Amino acid sequence: MNKISVEEVFRPVSIGFDAKRAFFNYSGLGNYSRNFLYSLAKYHPENSYFLFTPKTKNRYVLENEGQFNLIEPNKIIFKLINLLWRSKYMINDIKRQKLDIYHGLSHELPLGIQNTGVKSVVTVHDLIFIRYPEFYRWIDTKIYYKKLIHACQVSDHIVAISNQTKNDLVRFLNISPDKISVIHQGCNSAYWNNYSKEFFQEIRKKHDLPERYLLYVGTIEERKNLLGIVKAIKIADINIPLVVIGRKVDLYYTNVLNYITTNKLKNIIFTEHISNLELPVLYQNAECLIYPSFFEGFGLPLLEALVSRTPVITSSGGCFAEAAGPGSYYVDPLDSEKIGEAILNVINNRELRNNMITIGADYARNFKDDVIINNYIKLYHSLLK
Repeated sequence: MNKISVEEVFRPVSIGFDAKRAFFNYSGLGNYSRNFLYSLAKYHPENSYFLFTPKTKNRYVLENEGQFNLIEPNKIIFKLINLLWRSKYMINDIKRQKLDIYHGLSHELPLGIQNTGVKSVVTVHDLIFIRYPEFYRWIDTKIYYKKLIHACQVSDHIVAISNQTKNDLVRFLNISPDKISVIHQGCNSAYWNNYSKEFFQEIRKKHDLPERYLLYVGTIEERKNLLGIVKAIKIADINIPLVVIGRKVDLYYTNVLNYITTNKLKNIIFTEHISNLELPVLYQNAECLIYPSFFEGFGLPLLEALVSRTPVITSSGGCFAEAAGPGSYYVDPLDSEKIGEAILNVINNRELRNNMITIGADYARNFKDDVIINNYIKLYHSLLK
């Protein structure tokens, strides 16, 4: 993160957040929002926190929700057309709460926020839709671009979750680097806990999983490159099962299944309904995490694996070294033969594996919640000086 010089003792402040994804997104952006909000309230309970959400029914319930004030539309029309409220009329509620700061947690800010007298921050996770528009619907790329460029222009400050994302903001949107601070993601506090072998055996039997396995965590889509892993297992004749955890994108998932069926692979296991409490245990007992994605803004599973003391095999270049650190094994994601070689090296070389675990766990300390939250608090108060 850019160096910010402010006093270390801060007055209490009122901060509002766009909580739509915290309440209704159960994957990457939702996890980021929930982990961040939980840690912020935990380490700085002196502040007042307001969560702006289009509705409060049928949603994710935050662990420490009592520390937040929930703000939703107070008119029927905005409850029915909540996009209208979030994009434009939410600023009336922001002014009504007399906030010091409003923070858009994922790429967008409401229209008119710059006229409220409230300082604004926006977090940008990645610009994948600009780099790889072929992975998105045409209309979605237009909407994402319009929202992002508006948020970057009107915000008082931008948080990028990696140096890769900061560089992309400068390169593709011509944003001044002085307006951007890099604050990396953390991961759920559950990953920092140690779980018993007995608990692992319970989860293993519940989901009918093998004792020894490789691990893939992520959406099953082209960009994440699960097919590259499956091909590597075939090429290298790897017999240890691969446990796959992630939401399926139909067409790509079908392509992966077709390859598995055609090549008569019997050791690829697709799991369902893994809970947030169970996932850290499955990380901790895996031989390694394999994550040869083509591009990420950060790559949260990489950090989750390091914290879990699990060796990581991931892609060279991009942001991957930021998240995976100096102890991970880097490969060309387009080269399945090299991915296969990496897997064999990690599972068969005990000294290499132990070094990866030790270096990875040490690097992961840079992403502890208190470190990350302290950077945000300094940023918030620098805007209020």
